[in-house]
Amino acid sequence: MTFSLILRDPATGEFGSAISSSSPAVAARCVNLADGIGGAHSQNVTDPRLGPRLIDALRSGASAEGALDAVVAGADPETIDYRQLLVLDAEGRAAVFSGGRALGIFGSAVRENAVAGGNMLASPAVLDALVDTGLSASGRIEERLLAALRAAVAAGGEEGPVHSAGIAVVADAGWRVTDLRVDWSEDPIGELGRALDAWLPQRDDYTRRGLRPAEAPSYGVPGDE
Repeated sequence: MTFSLILRDPATGEFGSAISSSSPAVAARCVNLADGIGGAHSQNVTDPRLGPRLIDALRSGASAEGALDAVVAGADPETIDYRQLLVLDAEGRAAVFSGGRALGIFGSAVRENAVAGGNMLASPAVLDALVDTGLSASGRIEERLLAALRAAVAAGGEEGPVHSAGIAVVADAGWRVTDLRVDWSEDPIGELGRALDAWLPQRDDYTRRGLRPAEAPSYGVPGDE
């Protein structure tokens, strides 16, 4: 029901997530990112508690593999076989767990600074398209994440139509500097792209408004001349 990517930009230190699913509100349930720490996804038959546990393990100093091993070992043994977990650490190392009860065609693609995973896929080639496009596309990390989603769909995507999608990025602000979601649509990736077109030119201005409001540009609304 889901294909997703976690990406690290070694030049900026940013971590980003791109995710899409036939289920509603996938980004709200599955995505976990932390500045300077890494990213984690909990997907397939999702247990949203597992992603924060992976981030906590990374924050305590575990590698991606160590964090994954600890969380899987500590999970409910009766349900962990339904889960798919992705984790990427601050050094760009990745680890993936796919339980034997993951749905349909499932798998993962791991590269330095990137990890992709999915289930109910049209084919495993979807994941290679996702991760390789994310690493090779030009532009800011958000633009590369969107390009990766589009490439995954072009490679076949899910067995059925996707209905929700999201892109999120952390840098060094203390919050997600980008957090865009389409929770239900016949064209979630198209809508996500249109939202990103509006958001990305203003992203850094909104970050400055949060950190240093006296230095921030005007809001451009009536009453803020």
